[in-house]
Amino acid sequence: MNHTVKAIVLAAGKGTRLQTEGVTLPKVMRQAAGHPLLHYVLDALNFIPREDIILVVGYRREEILAAYPDYPAAEQLEQLGTGHAVQCASEALSSFHGDVLVCCGDMPLMRMETYRALVETHRSQRNDCTILSGFSEEELPYGRVIRDADRGFLRIVEEKDCTPEEKTVRELNAGVYVFQADRLLEALGSLRPDNAQGEYYLTDVPAYLLAHGGRIGVCAVCTPREMLGVNTPAQLLQVEHELSSEPEDQ
Repeated sequence: MNHTVKAIVLAAGKGTRLQTEGVTLPKVMRQAAGHPLLHYVLDALNFIPREDIILVVGYRREEILAAYPDYPAAEQLEQLGTGHAVQCASEALSSFHGDVLVCCGDMPLMRMETYRALVETHRSQRNDCTILSGFSEEELPYGRVIRDADRGFLRIVEEKDCTPEEKTVRELNAGVYVFQADRLLEALGSLRPDNAQGEYYLTDVPAYLLAHGGRIGVCAVCTPREMLGVNTPAQLLQVEHELSSEPEDQ
């Protein structure tokens, strides 16, 4: 990999449901198996130079910046959704024309191999956007990847906005994407909070690009294990168990 790829790591969340027993750390700074959640994400991204990895920070951002001073950062002062988070980082992309990997700072089980496969799929297919997906029979609270009759990408529907029929779809959006930078910036300006949460969804960007002649791909290599994010104390324990059971050289 080289400097034609940048990464945006979403790390602004407070993690309200994790604020237990007086712990007030930002979500991505919660510890699992001896390290902050963000540590594992950045370790898996080390095929990209640090100066090309932008941390989107918000709640208690000074603690994240003190722990990771070598990474550029953008501030998301209000939590208005994933699309808004990426908008906050858009200034760092203003003169960049390569590919942008967008991922979450609270998904410590995502492997480097999966990130690389996503970027390589994006490039080999010459896509404007490539979505990371995976299949699971578990009732996970993830958006569904909706395809057309020819199995081409149609749209992503967030779990809270799914119809009963859409909820039966087993292909889940992992919340990780690669975008061509210019097309991403174009689409970010189109986002509207017309959904159940009243937020700016990054998941609306692929549908916008598709409607405006863009090429959208799906890289369906994410495992259910890798999809695990941390929003509750129980999920933190589950992730810690998974990390603790990994061989030491991983």
